[in-house]
Amino acid sequence: MVIGNHLVQHKELSLLAIGLACHIQSLPTGAGADIKSLTARFPEGPTRIAAALRELETHGYLRRERVRTPTGRIVTRTVSCNQPGDRPGHRPKAPHHEAADTGCPDRRPARPATPDRPSRPREPRPRKALPTVPQPDCKVPGLLRTAVDLLTDLRRHDSRLLLSTADTAHLAPGVAAWLERDVLPSAVRRALTADLPDEPLHRPAALLAHRLSDRLTPPAPLRAPAPPPPARLPLHNRDGCDRGFRAPEPGLCRDCRTTAAPSGGVPA
Repeated sequence: MVIGNHLVQHKELSLLAIGLACHIQSLPTGAGADIKSLTARFPEGPTRIAAALRELETHGYLRRERVRTPTGRIVTRTVSCNQPGDRPGHRPKAPHHEAADTGCPDRRPARPATPDRPSRPREPRPRKALPTVPQPDCKVPGLLRTAVDLLTDLRRHDSRLLLSTADTAHLAPGVAAWLERDVLPSAVRRALTADLPDEPLHRPAALLAHRLSDRLTPPAPLRAPAPPPPARLPLHNRDGCDRGFRAPEPGLCRDCRTTAAPSGGVPA
């Protein structure tokens, strides 16, 4: 593999974009070069990698095409180019990655039914189950209600986090497990919404379920209860003596006891 100086000495591309372009061009045909694969390979986060890929696309080193698979689904295919742009007579490098299904419906017209071939409705593909989420030790109704309110409010922070009723019911125990560990609702919200990828979220509930399991904090340490404060004895005062004293029962203050001790009587 030969990489031209036009790439490694490009004056407008960032160092991360140049490094990603060199890495992608070194991959064999068909290798994954999407944001998820690159994030697993390098320490940079998905936000920085997505920005670098946009740089390469802007300067012609990447090209994204929407194609239809043999099953009729619409997918996005990313093509890595050895030379920037579409130059005459230049054949771009083979595509490295075919993105996940975009979920677009098949828009091809249905074939008309004939007597020998009756038309049959297409069966929808079964939806993949959501990842499991942590479960709280005690499913208190108030705790689950707080978890549902937190999940419902996520769309105010990012419109892509609009959840269905079924997805909310699946995720609520996971949020309750966080709250049960003395994590504030604001901290749970930050853990679910921080550093979201720039690309569209096709299944936001799956992403939230992964974060609830992957970023779960350990339980709060057990602390011995504080000892009760010492008992405070009641205050007493006797007629003829202006000195108050604390004791379990009424009686004489210290001075009165000293004065009364030689005669054995009680002063008036």
